[in-house]
This record gives sequence, C-alpha cells and structure tokens, in this order.
Amino acid sequence: MVGRDPLAGLLGLDGVAEAADDARHAVDRLLAHRVLRRQLPAVAAESALRGARAAAAISGVDIPLADLRSSRAHDPVVRGAVRAYTALGPMVATWTRAPGQVLARLHALAAADLASSDELGRPQPRLDVGQRLSGLSQLVSEATGTPGVILAGVVHGELSGLAAFGSADRVVALAAARLTMRSRGLDTNAVSVPEVGVLESGADYSALLAGFVAGTHEGLGAWLRWWSEAVALGATEGLAICEALAREAAPG
Repeated sequence: MVGRDPLAGLLGLDGVAEAADDARHAVDRLLAHRVLRRQLPAVAAESALRGARAAAAISGVDIPLADLRSSRAHDPVVRGAVRAYTALGPMVATWTRAPGQVLARLHALAAADLASSDELGRPQPRLDVGQRLSGLSQLVSEATGTPGVILAGVVHGELSGLAAFGSADRVVALAAARLTMRSRGLDTNAVSVPEVGVLESGADYSALLAGFVAGTHEGLGAWLRWWSEAVALGATEGLAICEALAREAAPG
C-alpha cells in the first residue's frame, strides 16, 4: 500500500494550488520561446549567472551583474554562489538519489571561502538538523504527486530556515530549490531564474521564512504563494534573457 503524500495537504492551503498553477503556466510560456530551440545552452548559462548573483544578494551581498561578468567580484559569498551554480548540472541526476551528498557538495562549494575546511559539507551537530535533513531527503527521494513548484518551495524554506551548515545556507537552499525544479520536470534545463524572482518580489524574506518555520497554515500558505509568485517572476526573467539573445542574433 502506498503511503499518503506528506505534502498533499499543502495544496489545500488558501490560494496555494492556484499560485502553483500560475507558476507552472509562466514557466511553460518560457519553455515555448523560439530562442530555446537554438540557444538553450546560452540561456541556461545566463540563467545560472543571474541566479548566482541573486542568491548572493539574498544572502546579503548585492553586486551589479556587470561586475560578475567582468570578474571584478571578489566577495567570498558571491564567489561561492558562482562556484555552486556553475556545478549544478551534474548534480541533477544525483539529487533525488542522494540529496544529502549533493547538499554537502553544494555547501563545500558555496562556503569554501567562508568556513574552515573541517566544516565544509558538514551539517551542524544539532539533533534537529539531523532529523530535519533526514526528513527532507526522504521527501526529495520519494515519488510524490505534489507539483514541483511546491516541493521546490518546501526545499528552499526548510534549508534556509534550518540553517543546517551555519554558512552559505541561503545559497545552498536556493540552489537546491533549482535542482528540485529541474529534477521534477518543472524547468528541466534551468532557463528560468527563480532567484531573481525572490529578489525582485519586494517581500520581506525573513518574515515569510519565519512564518514557514513556524509551520502554521497561514505561514506555510504565505510562503508557498510568495514562492510560486517568485517562480513566475523568474520565468519572466528567463523570457528577458531569450529576448536579449534574439536581438543580438537579429541581422542588421
């Protein structure tokens, strides 16, 4: 007998199912863009760069994208985010099989200049960390009928709220959410930029995260509606990348 999906109830929270549908439709519109037929790698590479910059900004270090392109970015948070996001591709297949291994690798990359070598990739030795990471790994590894955008929002909120590693936790959380979107078929080739959606939403990230961590219906619903809206904004950012590449390729 198959057990009940532990996330099924989230779709019953006020407005969550509708917000998740809107996010899915926004990503689908992006995936239909003509540029992706010929320039998918270029769009994905630009998405990763913009995602890394936004993840660093959400972690407190906001630099212009132009500085990142010109290699003038020397801040350890930014450098770590770029390292982690550059390495995401090969992690997609491993994510659902060994999420703990992937999280350790993400932290080792993101926090290489922030933590001591013996702390890299090692969750803090707190009982709640071990239990929550184990539960999250089970959610990621098991088949679920819950939409990918919702699972990605749970992964993001759980990792960011838990702060399991004590450094670069928001970068790890956002990168893991991106992996979840890819592995669950929402955005297989990572051409949207949900991190930019988070950054540009104008919402109070810390307050929303506190609501998610509290676990109330109101807090969970607010987080998942906001995250779904951020995913939709991230799809719009992906469209902007496509349009920019289309203009560059246009004759004359």
